[in-house]
Amino acid sequence: MLRRQQAEAVVAARRQIVEGAVSMVEMGLRRLEEHGIVRLDEERKASMVNNLLVALVADREAQPVINTGNIYS
Repeated sequence: MLRRQQAEAVVAARRQIVEGAVSMVEMGLRRLEEHGIVRLDEERKASMVNNLLVALVADREAQPVINTGNIYS
């Protein structure tokens, strides 16, 4: 029974983390658009969403990556 309770607590915590991360990504994209900071096509928006969600939901600290090329090359 204890394992089941622990598993349920982990799932509940993960659900809350993901919900918070999704809200933060939505807010970030909306603010970038509203302030005209960057215009993203759907593919770049998907890439940014992916990167932000990985960084926000990961168990470990995010490691920076320097992009030296074009995502289309």
